[in-house]
Amino acid sequence: MILLDTDHLSVLTDPRQALRTHLMARLQASGDEVAIPVPAVEEQLRAWLAQIHRVSDAHRQIAPYHRLVKLIDFLGDWTIVEWDEPAADTFRRLRVGRVRIGTQDLKIAVLAIIHDALLLSANLRDFEQVPGLNVEAWLYG
Repeated sequence: MILLDTDHLSVLTDPRQALRTHLMARLQASGDEVAIPVPAVEEQLRAWLAQIHRVSDAHRQIAPYHRLVKLIDFLGDWTIVEWDEPAADTFRRLRVGRVRIGTQDLKIAVLAIIHDALLLSANLRDFEQVPGLNVEAWLYG
């Protein structure tokens, strides 16, 4: 299984992204199931909701609402890996073990670990601090 971090997910959700075709081809060529960890979904939703709430002019909210709907439609075609008891337990164990990366990043890493998945992320510097995590960056290579 391959899990997508938010940066790779952002490339796939934006048809204007130059790297989208390359990433889609690599994912398809891998032959592996590709899924999205629910914290990455949360990050995407929060970003669009924040953009909507930053502006009070209803007309300036049209484009972000449109992008939010497109994101929801996009997500409907994907498997979303849920947060559960084993994930929460592993998260707590890693925090006690002093793995100090951002909360959302650690949650995404935990889901990759417990599902024995490859995590795709451009944030190798942080994710390589997580013991037992298999992580690669596919956007530029």
